[in-house]
Amino acid sequence: MKNKKKFAIIIDWLDQYAGSERVISSMSKVFLFDEIHTMISIMNERDLRKTFNNSFSTINTTFMQSFGKYFRYFFPLFFIFVKQIKVSKGIDVVISSSHSIAKNIRVPKNTIHFSYFQARNMKYIWDEYKLYFRGILKLIYPLIPLMRYLDKKGAQNPNYIISNSNYVKDWVKKTYNRDSHVIYPPVDIHNFTIGPHKGDYFISVGRLEPYKRFDIIIDAFNKNNQQLIIIGDGSQMKYLKSISNDNIKFLGFLDSKKINQHLGNAKAFVYVGIEDFGISPIEAQATGCPVICLKAGGTKETITEKTGIFFSEQTAESLNSSISKFLVKSNSFKISEIRKNAERFSEKNFIRNLSEYVSKKCD
Repeated sequence: MKNKKKFAIIIDWLDQYAGSERVISSMSKVFLFDEIHTMISIMNERDLRKTFNNSFSTINTTFMQSFGKYFRYFFPLFFIFVKQIKVSKGIDVVISSSHSIAKNIRVPKNTIHFSYFQARNMKYIWDEYKLYFRGILKLIYPLIPLMRYLDKKGAQNPNYIISNSNYVKDWVKKTYNRDSHVIYPPVDIHNFTIGPHKGDYFISVGRLEPYKRFDIIIDAFNKNNQQLIIIGDGSQMKYLKSISNDNIKFLGFLDSKKINQHLGNAKAFVYVGIEDFGISPIEAQATGCPVICLKAGGTKETITEKTGIFFSEQTAESLNSSISKFLVKSNSFKISEIRKNAERFSEKNFIRNLSEYVSKKCD
């Protein structure tokens, strides 16, 4: 949508190239951004070029820039610093990429604001505050009602909200009483190729953090004694290794080429976390790998009966029950069908859907 309208993009913050930044990269192929705003940018130049496809000059920040890498510790102040973001009056359309506070931006009177929800916004003050604020951080609790009020108020600012899944759409309606349109984010499926799936192991890929619930996967495989490969790094690496039996191998962080090789030979991909969308299970399907996952969150929309098996409870027992079912029917899964399902989430589809939706609302 390289038209004559002037576009600006608002981003919560820029610190590392990950899933949200991949979406922004795809957005940059749809729109020419005349302005880029964020509360803080500490991303290296190489990743900035990847994020904006080499198409950026000035990145406008706020006073939060002075906090450097410690900015997250000041998150109650996000509501103040986001007000320092000022979009020029000549901008016709603002796209905010929001998993936290970017949606709260106020734009000039005649500017149209689309907010793309990369996730449930500020989930650490809504659904998951007990997970994030433990120990001394419980001192934050008295501030949560005020932050929820400010967050809900700010969520009324966008003209249109775009959710990255129906799961997030339902959450937006429940939390902010706002309707939204669903456009699935792009997955770089062309970096993943179909494999033979002849290996004698299961696999799981992701950040080794508490919310991913790798502890449940390990508990299940300690009991079923099946071979398991875990790819990824994170704060729980040492702990998870300490509770694992010899049938579980940790490979740490790997590049996409090596991940592809391991996915391409695995029996199945195992996924226990509750995600707003969940890219890893789609990348697994892009190699033709069946998925065994919890029937919750975004995976309910990205996995089908032809591409995987669901389990109903976030427990080792429920997971092992589904693994047993999978071992009985593993030959019934067709690699070509699994790959075809992954292709629904291509960058090409994302670009088309986003361009058409924004064009329609701007006409």
